[in-house]
Amino acid sequence: MISRIDLRGSADDPRDKLPRAEMDVEAALEKVRPICDDVRHRGAEAVLEITERFDGIRPASLRVATDEIDAAVANLDPRVRAALEEAIRRARLVHADQRRTDITTHVVPGGTVTERWVPVDRVGLYVPGGRAVYPSSVIMNVVPAQVAGVGSLAVASPPQADHGGLPHPAILAACGLLGVTEVYAVGGAQAVAMFAYGAGECRPVDMVTGPGNIWVTAAKRLLKGQIGIDSEAGPTEIAVLADDTADPVHVAADLISQAEHDTVAASVLVTPSEELATAVELELAAQVAATKHAERISEALAGRQSGVVLVDDVDHGLRVVNAYAAEHLEVQTADAAAVAAKVRNAGAIFLGPYSPVSLGDYAAGSNHVLPTGGCACHSSGLSVQSFLRGIHVVDYSRDALADVAGHVVTLAETEDLPAHGAAIKARFGWSTPGSAQ
Repeated sequence: MISRIDLRGSADDPRDKLPRAEMDVEAALEKVRPICDDVRHRGAEAVLEITERFDGIRPASLRVATDEIDAAVANLDPRVRAALEEAIRRARLVHADQRRTDITTHVVPGGTVTERWVPVDRVGLYVPGGRAVYPSSVIMNVVPAQVAGVGSLAVASPPQADHGGLPHPAILAACGLLGVTEVYAVGGAQAVAMFAYGAGECRPVDMVTGPGNIWVTAAKRLLKGQIGIDSEAGPTEIAVLADDTADPVHVAADLISQAEHDTVAASVLVTPSEELATAVELELAAQVAATKHAERISEALAGRQSGVVLVDDVDHGLRVVNAYAAEHLEVQTADAAAVAAKVRNAGAIFLGPYSPVSLGDYAAGSNHVLPTGGCACHSSGLSVQSFLRGIHVVDYSRDALADVAGHVVTLAETEDLPAHGAAIKARFGWSTPGSAQ
């Protein structure tokens, strides 16, 4: 069901030997380019036609009526509502502590630099709606944007034929619980293009965030610059670093939980214990057979993107997981906190037997929109900072400028930019080219 990769005794860079999901965004670019161009030139009519072509339904309107959102909230199963409200509460607690404050640095007497943190004006939030329904992704996108102070939020999610061309009711209900009233029944690359260029009632946005399939990712790459983006989300992935103290039942269940997302989802166990590896493999066989989505999970676990990686010891395992840079990394070892402290590359880290990735997906308070495909070595997950821009405000007095003016002129002349130096000299009546001596 799942392959083994034996790295024991190897001191080589493990990156080329580790399983990884493949996603050819470049190939998808050429397919989404005409879609985005069509939306740019024809607006809402193009979005509706493309939606009908790919989703098999033409919504009566791109924008979801407010009373439909209200109805979704009113009809929400009380247990689901309670779960969503608790997830929202916890996410707000965590993200509220991320909000930065303006800081003024007194560089010299009379000279200050203030860093102001200013939210993006308008953001488009994408919520997938393919094999699964993701009201949790509404929370993960909306909460940090609201905490950051974004003034205008719009959500797009694919229309569902089973729900009259509207996004899934759970997604609409999550929007309603968060106070988001601008929601569009649009998915795929056309949703990103709608956000970027505007269409119908949807005004252009400054930034698009949220996970999606390869077509959404390709559109985000294509339109980056026209819009800001959070990241290029690829197939979900979990890595579990575990030793012989880990419970194979837990490890197998957690590998399965992420494989459930998609046939290209990646589930990787890194362990120095051959006994644990064997026990987990046996548990996978037993647990997968009992799951609802057994066929999908089996394909993901058997794919080249998943595997059991044997290492010499936990330190070797740390080198491997740092090289892999997983979206989700579980550490199930003796003294897990100390081991996790040595991890440098991961989207999010989950410690010990009672902090599974599923908790982070829904109700830990952390954000589940995380870097994939090894991007955790240079990128972070979605947070309040994603929606903030740092602006430096420079305020120098005449004396403070005079004190450093000579250095500025020297550096300007070194870079052969004499007009830069002249802008300083002009303030003090110094000699400049073309002026009287």
